[in-house]
Amino acid sequence: QVQLVESGGGLVQAGASLRLSCAASGRTFSSYAMAWFRQAPGKEREFVSAITWSGASTDYADSVKGRFTISRDNAKNTVYLQMNSQKPEDTAVYYCAASHRSVRGAEFSESRRYDYWGQGTQVTVSS
Repeated sequence: QVQLVESGGGLVQAGASLRLSCAASGRTFSSYAMAWFRQAPGKEREFVSAITWSGASTDYADSVKGRFTISRDNAKNTVYLQMNSQKPEDTAVYYCAASHRSVRGAEFSESRRYDYWGQGTQVTVSS
């Protein structure tokens, strides 16, 4: 069993930066693919970014490419999402997710590939 706890959300102005963190429990964190999804009010949850267990491969939604960066520190059991040049449309609850299976390519964006989910952290970007 893996527990995920997100932190780092908040209220920022457009153009500002935030870094989200997701701390995971469990001894096998380093073997999990990790991802960030988000859900805005009245909208479905959508893929933001993902990273393989080694960090060698990452993926991003087109809407955040060039502005967000995902990374992980397996020694700290933590995955990060650095969000720069934020826009009001980035406002959402951000969820961390983990998969104990091999996830690659187009599978990164499929929420059904992930076995564990955090409770989410609110990010609000004002214009």
